[in-house]
Amino acid sequence: MSPSKPVAGFGREAPQLSAAQLLTQAARLAQAVPRLGAAYVRALGRWQGDPVLRLAGRPIITECFRSVKRQDELYAQGRTAPGGIVTYKRGGESNHNVLPSVALDVAFVLADGSVSWSGFLLSKFARLMKAAGAQVRWGGDWPHFKDRPHFEV
Repeated sequence: MSPSKPVAGFGREAPQLSAAQLLTQAARLAQAVPRLGAAYVRALGRWQGDPVLRLAGRPIITECFRSVKRQDELYAQGRTAPGGIVTYKRGGESNHNVLPSVALDVAFVLADGSVSWSGFLLSKFARLMKAAGAQVRWGGDWPHFKDRPHFEV
């Protein structure tokens, strides 16, 4: 093997979260109902324990509980505010709008520090979430609006 050709994945490090990011993750996780939080923790542990998945990105909770005001802001996106449509639920209609929350959204921190909502990574994480909790439903399985970052019980 030529030393000038790197081996795929060799020398790469798994994305790491800062202390502040870890505190934010803990706070968001604390907003979830226990069975959803437990499923997330189990799925995250399995993800981080897999040498290939760990290098692909680090799952993070982007939102758990969401205020009615925040829900209305997201509903406006793609309608009266810039951006694409990300929800069909107005404030008070979403499973994110109760505390403790029965829903959470996931994305991935990549090695370069960027955040990704890759459908491929989310589908891999969804398999782990559903295996971790029989009651977990994934938004990517919905027949009409595919909400791939969304998990709920």
